[in-house]
Amino acid sequence: MCAARCTAMDTTPNTTTDADRPARRIPARQRVYEELLTELLTTNVSPFHRFTEENTAERFGASRTPVRDALLRLEADGVLVRRDGALYRYVPSAREFFELYELRVTLETAGLDRALADPTVRHDRAALEAELAVWEERRESTPDPSPRFVLADEQFHVSLLGAAGNSEATRALERVNRRIRPVRMHDYLTPDRMEATVAEHLDILEHVLRGDVAGARELLTWHVGQSQLVVHARAAAVTPFGPSGEDR
Repeated sequence: MCAARCTAMDTTPNTTTDADRPARRIPARQRVYEELLTELLTTNVSPFHRFTEENTAERFGASRTPVRDALLRLEADGVLVRRDGALYRYVPSAREFFELYELRVTLETAGLDRALADPTVRHDRAALEAELAVWEERRESTPDPSPRFVLADEQFHVSLLGAAGNSEATRALERVNRRIRPVRMHDYLTPDRMEATVAEHLDILEHVLRGDVAGARELLTWHVGQSQLVVHARAAAVTPFGPSGEDR
């Protein structure tokens, strides 16, 4: 009797739906961070708008502690810059933009130059193959154009440099990426740029994996140069570069 009754209970269909389950509560600090990040990366927020704990907390209906955490995180990400006791959207000057891109190319090619100069230097093959798998999947289903795709692009370049074994250069590249990120968001607004980026990343990885480091270096230099041209043209047309490029 008990066995039969237990069996009957076990086989009762579960009619609970997603709508019946309580919604997952997103912490206030994460909610404020995500919404502000999306806004800063996808809209023309004035570089003169002051982001303070007070006005941000009032706007999002949150207490100051989670708002403070969210603003500090955005500052660390490089999309907000602190001056005069408040935070502002970071927009590099045109001069800063070109200097940062020049530094970016220097850092990224340094990893490949290291392997070219010393035949004993080997890239971390497992790390490159893992990155290759990620971009092969994106080739099969190219993401829709989105300013947030800049984060995925940054990860590719950091992984490529990191695989060469110079951790200091990799950390320096991460800092450069944070500084140009607010302008680089303009690179991923059309399907052709998304498709080209995915294809170029795969091409660079495949050259390194088969030992053609010189070819990979040539492709990487061209790839970053194309990004610079596209970003500069689109950013200048939509959002003026910062007037002075404050030190951070």
